[in-house]
Amino acid sequence: MKQTILSFLFALLPLAASADAVEINGIYYNLIPKGNAAEVTSNPNKYSGTVVIPETVTYNDVTYSVTNIGNDAFYGCNGLTSITIPNSVTCIGDYAFERCSSLTNITIPNSVTSIEHYAFCACSGLTSVTIPNSVTSIGSYVFSDCYSLTSVTIPNSVTSIGEFAFCGCSSLTSVTIPNSVTSIGSSAFCACSGLTSVAIPNSVISIGGCAFLGCNSLTSITIPNSVTSIGNGAFFICI
Repeated sequence: MKQTILSFLFALLPLAASADAVEINGIYYNLIPKGNAAEVTSNPNKYSGTVVIPETVTYNDVTYSVTNIGNDAFYGCNGLTSITIPNSVTCIGDYAFERCSSLTNITIPNSVTSIEHYAFCACSGLTSVTIPNSVTSIGSYVFSDCYSLTSVTIPNSVTSIGEFAFCGCSSLTSVTIPNSVTSIGSSAFCACSGLTSVAIPNSVISIGGCAFLGCNSLTSITIPNSVTSIGNGAFFICI
């Protein structure tokens, strides 16, 4: 699978903090003078236990607002058990929490508008997640291989669900797709073997190829008249 290969390649890369990063109270940041913004970045020793990200940090007498969780910031931090994201954060970057296997739940604040690709991929201990109304799209592979995930709340603000977004979430038994969603990406729910029912709203126009491939517990699905295209293998091996 594409995700597995890519994740393996990234695991081979050194996950050191940026050369320009500064450490403040155990958390590393990239400081952006323009706008006095701060981005959480990786810890060369990896984060563990409980991490509380503050809304602001002060460095050399200048106060910065923490607005981003950067790419790879918590990648592979399998000792991370709890994370608090402040209301100042607007973006969770690519691979931000990938492979944080001890993280069981997470609250994403209403300030977040963008959850980038692979952000929570392979968080195997994650059991539930609530996506706030501020988020408009769920990127590709965001929750793929979160096989302990039993429930997810998708808000009415979301208009698209990216490819492989929930692929391999084998403990997910049901999902409600809101009326705001217009497209379901390729393989978005593939290998969700515990999924028994799904309601596709009238807003959906396209269902990508292999979108529900391997959902072999699926007993009920309603496809509305609004759907104009269904990709190859969308419901393959749903028996």
